[in-house]
Amino acid sequence: MEYLVLIATDPSVWEEATPEERQAFHEAHHAFDRAVLARGRKISGAALAGADTATSLRATNGEWAVTDGPFVELTEQIGGFYLVDLPDLDTAIEVAKQLPTSYAVEIRPTIEIEGYEPISSTS
Repeated sequence: MEYLVLIATDPSVWEEATPEERQAFHEAHHAFDRAVLARGRKISGAALAGADTATSLRATNGEWAVTDGPFVELTEQIGGFYLVDLPDLDTAIEVAKQLPTSYAVEIRPTIEIEGYEPISSTS
């Protein structure tokens, strides 16, 4: 089963972290990677630039409006993600507990939409 693991955090936690605290964050992510690899596979993952670099699109009456920044101002922002293939939700929860405890972590299974066939870059 594929799961998207979204990581939300207050960006100031990283910005204000000491080198030792930053190393602990790196070690926690390495622990997560090892836990995933022991139970399944990591398909993808990346850190994201700050929300101040976001571009948002929202349609009103069928017309797209493009704005700089996120939809809402929040203290916590999505800071990164992992796409993993693991046996079940319990395993996804178990490995997500390896991430830094200052994070809010959301886990969602991916789904297929009936009647929709994505176009692959390899087709």
